[in-house]
Parts: sequence; C-alpha cells; structure tokens
Amino acid sequence: MTDTKPVKPIRYTHIGGQAVLEGIMMRGKYNWAIAVREADGSIYTEEHDLVSASSRHAWLKWPIIRGMWGFYETMVLAMKAFTVSAEHAGETEEEKLTSKEIGFTMVLGLALAVGLFIILPAIVTNFIIEDATKTPLAWNIVDGVLRLVAFFLYIVAVSRIKDIHRVFQYHGAEHKTIHAYEHGLPLKAEYIQKYETLHIRCGTSFLLMVMVIAILVFSLVPGKAILLAWGVSAKIWVLLFNISIRILLLPLIAGLAYEVSVKWAGQHPDNWLVKILTWPGMQLQRMTTAPPDDSMVEIAVAAMELVVAREDAENGVAVATPDPAID
Repeated sequence: MTDTKPVKPIRYTHIGGQAVLEGIMMRGKYNWAIAVREADGSIYTEEHDLVSASSRHAWLKWPIIRGMWGFYETMVLAMKAFTVSAEHAGETEEEKLTSKEIGFTMVLGLALAVGLFIILPAIVTNFIIEDATKTPLAWNIVDGVLRLVAFFLYIVAVSRIKDIHRVFQYHGAEHKTIHAYEHGLPLKAEYIQKYETLHIRCGTSFLLMVMVIAILVFSLVPGKAILLAWGVSAKIWVLLFNISIRILLLPLIAGLAYEVSVKWAGQHPDNWLVKILTWPGMQLQRMTTAPPDDSMVEIAVAAMELVVAREDAENGVAVATPDPAID
C-alpha cells in the first residue's frame, strides 16, 4: 500500500466524536452532527447548533471548572446522540427503541456504572480492609485498584458482544477519520483506513485517567478526621461515607482528568511525559476500538463533513480539498 504523507504539519483539532448504534456523532465548536446507517443501507444525518453556557459565563472556562462543565455537557450530548441512533438503527419498527425504552436504558446504564465502579469496589474493600478509619490510605488504594479491575473486566466482557463489537468498530472509524483530518487529507476511505484506531483524545483514555486521579484525590480526603469529628465508627456508616464521597467528588475528579488528558495531553501529544502518562489509556483503546470496514468509515465521514463545513463557514474558510503528497 502506498504511503500517504500530509503536506502540512499535523493540525491537532478540537473536533471529537462518539460511536453510537450503527453510527457516529461528531462534535465541533459550533455544532454537532450524527450519521446513522439505516436498515435500507441509506445514511441518516442530522446536525444541531452547539451553544454552551460557558460562552455566556466566563467562570465556566476556568481550569478544572471547564472540565466539570464539559463532562456534564458531554454526558447530555451523548444521551441525545444515543437517542437519535436508537431511533434509526433498528432493522424493523419493532427493533427500534421507544422514548420510554431509551430513557429506561439510560437510567439503567447509569445505575449499573455507579454500582459496578463505585459501590461494589467499596463493599469489597470494606471486607478486605477491616477498619478504614485506621488505614485510610490502604483502603483508598485497594478500592482504586478494584475499580480499575472492574473497569477492565467490564470492557473484556462487553467486547465479546457482537453488537458492542460493531460499536467498537465505529469507534475505530471515528478515530481514523479524525487522524486523516488532522493530517490534512481528503476524507475518503482510501486515506482514512491508513491510520490506526488509537487516538490520544479518547473517552476510554479519559475514563482511565479519571480512575487514576480518583485514587489520588480520595487519598487526600481527611476522611478519618471527619469521621472522628462526627463520632462515627460503625463499619456500615464508614462504608456509606466513602461511597458518598466518591459520588460527590466525581465532578471534581472529572475536571482534573480533563485538564490532564484533554487540555494538556491533547495539545502536547509528542511530549515524552504525556506519552508515558497516556500509554496505559492508549493500550486500553486496543480493546474499545476495532478496525472498521469502509461502510463504517463512510458514516464517520458523513458526520465529520457536516461539522467541518460549519467550522469553515464560521471561520470564513473557502471549502477546498487538500492535495495530499503521495510517495
């Protein structure tokens, strides 16, 4: 296969995306767009303006706070994208989810995430470490390790599901398309398929960073002093305190992870320290992405083109197809 090299230096973009049921959502600065493969083989697309409250409130752009708010906006947008894909991806009307079924699925998924990655590790840790008030550091480390193990096992388990594997293929198509765009190449399968499925600005890497930072943050919480001040010593109340702290501090941890994995690592991907810190997350992506076929790349391009066209229009850029250098 002929190697393809970009004419210009890599332009790291802020455009990101998400794989959904038989489709891909791409998000830019001014809009977000989604493309879904329908049962008849056609591609359904729609796009929406993207207006963030941070454009009206300067304090939402402060470090850490911007990550907390961005995490919230990302979750809301992810639910909207999932809703659109669920309405169009089914082969028959019976297979397409209703709004109630979609809402129930989202609530169930959130409950599963809290139970599997917060409550269950805390309960197991409480059996391993007899007294969290005496050895809080050990308790937090064991809890953090168990959370990482649960995350890894969860990915291994879901990756074996056929429909989820297809989502992972769309995930790979999303990353490949962004790579091609960053290299200034035409958004065509022949160029896009040359790139790997891993990307430094990935939700998988972000979630892993969240879990690692969580261990550090929870270790700094003076839980022992707080519990002693409250006169709490019963094991069940200590457990409930630790679970509550983990839920309450999740936005702060997400904000810190955003500063590390998105703002810093995303803007300095060639930095040696960035490469070391993001290496585990990049390797984990080998499980959450898979090589896509050209039809999946076509979906990624359909969503990407809507976002790029809006970016160019807002910036007054004339639409032109890059001329790649081919050796």
